[in-house]
Amino acid sequence: MFASKSSRVWFITGASSGFGLSMTKLVLRKGDIVAATLRNPEMISELRAQYPPTELLVLQLDVTVQDAVENAFKKTAEAFGRIDIVYNNAGIGSGGVIEATPADFARTIFETNFWGASHVMKEAVKFFRDINIPRGGRLIQSSSMFGFSANAYVGYYAASKFALEGLTEALTDEVDPEWNIFITLVEPAYFRTKVAITNAGTIPPHPLYPPRKTTPGANILIGDTEKYTTAVYELSTLPAPPTRLVLGKEAIKRARNKIENVQREIDEYEDWSEDLLEEALGM
Repeated sequence: MFASKSSRVWFITGASSGFGLSMTKLVLRKGDIVAATLRNPEMISELRAQYPPTELLVLQLDVTVQDAVENAFKKTAEAFGRIDIVYNNAGIGSGGVIEATPADFARTIFETNFWGASHVMKEAVKFFRDINIPRGGRLIQSSSMFGFSANAYVGYYAASKFALEGLTEALTDEVDPEWNIFITLVEPAYFRTKVAITNAGTIPPHPLYPPRKTTPGANILIGDTEKYTTAVYELSTLPAPPTRLVLGKEAIKRARNKIENVQREIDEYEDWSEDLLEEALGM
């Protein structure tokens, strides 16, 4: 049975906890419809029991498996006929110095945070363009303040988010404006989610590096998850949403510091590029 035109249809990944679960609950309270995807559907069995399948469709999904992502979108189309917003949220955290991080663990981070998100974003664009009538939709990419400005002890996590941001910027430039697809990267600061606690993989300390000054679950977890999801929901209603939405005072501070430092270095070494064009033309 297809969704009513008065309700928007959301496709949410990583709906078992954190931002994904909070967003799923908020969207349902707002009267919208959700296809909630997660590795283990039993984790939201209580929520599932509160809503009929015409309002909440729960799908088992491992975003690292491309065929599974395609099948989840197909099932959502069969249930509701369209998808208005894709909240590309599934992800895992990590903490530890780069040198001490095993290669297989680093690849696991990228499999979910980059490749999994990549599978979802490609399928979202295809769905918005080829399935929705009229064409269009909103893709909200869950990044991090570390996807714009990295620091010690989150190297591979930050790298996975940097990669996602680069891919998203390219996709935004590739998508034809006539397709009516809006894409936004959301870069949150620290919030109270399991990504920073139980979902975070922690690498054993390296004897030659100083210990971390803070630990997951301590005073860094300052953001209110429900307020965050309320802001993201409001983002989904904007007629002309931004390419980036930085949320949280710490995230804003870090972003501004990086922009200022990059601008300063560009200005300082700008004259190094003055003769490069002439040399290239003379080849």
